[in-house]
Amino acid sequence: MIDFYVKLLHLTMRVLVFVGSFLWKVYIGIVFAIFAILLYPFFLLLLWRKSWRKYSFKLFIFWSWMMRIFCLYHLRYVKKSELPEPPYIIIANHTSYLDIFFMYSIFPDHPFVFLGKSEILSYPIIRTYFQDLNIPVFRNDKRKAARSYIEAIKKVEQGYSLVIFPEGGIPDDDIPRMKRFKEGAFKLAKSSKIPLIPVTFSNNFKLFSDPTHHHGTARPGISRVYIHEFIPKEKVIEMEVSDLANYCFREINQPLMDEYPRLKDEKAQ
Repeated sequence: MIDFYVKLLHLTMRVLVFVGSFLWKVYIGIVFAIFAILLYPFFLLLLWRKSWRKYSFKLFIFWSWMMRIFCLYHLRYVKKSELPEPPYIIIANHTSYLDIFFMYSIFPDHPFVFLGKSEILSYPIIRTYFQDLNIPVFRNDKRKAARSYIEAIKKVEQGYSLVIFPEGGIPDDDIPRMKRFKEGAFKLAKSSKIPLIPVTFSNNFKLFSDPTHHHGTARPGISRVYIHEFIPKEKVIEMEVSDLANYCFREINQPLMDEYPRLKDEKAQ
């Protein structure tokens, strides 16, 4: 009989967590939609002339802060190293859409653009924000992918920094285990001769999991962020692309290994 009540309690808790996470995702979706609609006319105005587009970065910072305030998210910098002179490339692990929104309020002092998967262009309102203000990457079309690479180099020459998630997207399973890094970000850093800043988001997946994962958690809380020591441009130029990718992978992965010992245990097996 005791086992029955324990199982019932366990099931009840799971149902409550599921319902609470679902409602929180709905709430975040509503907050996101409200600010997307409210800010849309301002973005359209800034897109009217190319010389005005740089001011859109301030709107993104404001949007980032509004998401944090209204959704009750606080950032705790477990490690916050000194930043290099811009432009630079920020690379981070990717486990949640919060990684994208937090980036603007983490690095508000210098304008940057995202390199992200072209699938984002299929979302009606988001398409405007992304296509005209960031760089879509067409992974299945080599010609368009090359064009994105050239566009990224142009952005750096114009003084913008870049943000890239070198895993290529949010892993489908076993989060927060990282996927092997694609080398595009590191080739860009070497071509442009600019520093790299590795960043680790260690628990965003617990605060807001992928909306398509119906059993994933979502809740308010504290996001733990590690801004690692930057890799100076001299070292970027000197290292091979593969060595650079492996070095950054280890830097970003280490906090995850420390916070989630199971990742070490599974690796050992």
